[in-house]
Amino acid sequence: MMIVIMLILSYLIGAFPSGYVIGKLFFKKDIRQFGSGNTGATNSFRVLGKPAGALVTFLDIFKGFIVVFFPLWLPVHADGPISTFFTNGLIVGAFAILGHVYPIYLGFKGGKAVATSAGVVFGVNPILLLILAVIFFAILYLTKYVSLSSIIASICCIIGALLIRDYILLVVSACIGILLIFRHRTNIVRIFKGEEPKIKWM
Repeated sequence: MMIVIMLILSYLIGAFPSGYVIGKLFFKKDIRQFGSGNTGATNSFRVLGKPAGALVTFLDIFKGFIVVFFPLWLPVHADGPISTFFTNGLIVGAFAILGHVYPIYLGFKGGKAVATSAGVVFGVNPILLLILAVIFFAILYLTKYVSLSSIIASICCIIGALLIRDYILLVVSACIGILLIFRHRTNIVRIFKGEEPKIKWM
């Protein structure tokens, strides 16, 4: 029962709509009505500005990071293969990512999983996240496309999981990668058409 509570709690924390709350609280704006209509970090930078975007990014990363440690902090007992699987930090983190993408507080319409996924990876493998961050910013510097940088970094995470033979990370990163690409499908179309907005701060 405690495992179910832990997973639900992870989802609810992940579902906290940082961009929406910051927009409403400090700017009296519903971020969903501007830019891409997304509640995540990229649209927060675009609509609310750099300081607010940075705060939203931090909060979205933090909520993915913090839930990874729930199996250590909460009185959960893994006494079989199924319970052991669901008390893995990556699996718990995956529920926070689902919450971020499909938040119950906003009619299941949230962000695109990038920052919260980074928080989960940071919690389980900081070195891998550092490598992925270098790849992300290198692609971002070359292309100025956040969406493309995110997709390539997610693919590299899958490759990284293969190289270090972390098969739970492989399964989770593959699933999140598919979800991330699905969430960026309109961005991909705009990139091919040359219509995708480029960042201007790098």
